[in-house]
Amino acid sequence: MATTYTWDCSVVDTYPSHTDDNSVTQSDVVYNVHWRITGDDGTNNATNIGTQTLEVSDLSSFTSFDSIAHSDVVGWVQAALGTERVSELESSLDARLAELANPTSVTREIPVE
Repeated sequence: MATTYTWDCSVVDTYPSHTDDNSVTQSDVVYNVHWRITGDDGTNNATNIGTQTLEVSDLSSFTSFDSIAHSDVVGWVQAALGTERVSELESSLDARLAELANPTSVTREIPVE
């Protein structure tokens, strides 16, 4: 079964008020996203977490906070990370899922007498 990747970018940090390099001021400007990507192969799942700072020096294409959809934020994070980094994150999840399916090491406990 193919791995399904799910992005959760629902937690963000905002500036209550922010003025960009062109002297445009907006309210509730998202500047940092706490993200989580989960890979699920149908049997196991693995997760990577991180944060991504967003560029806010130009607010000409600003989206008001009340109009932001989760898919917008996922797109912003993926664009900021770049396709190579997104692929690296997915590959690391694939490797962890493979290890879960066929472990090369197992932690065991010896009973205390």
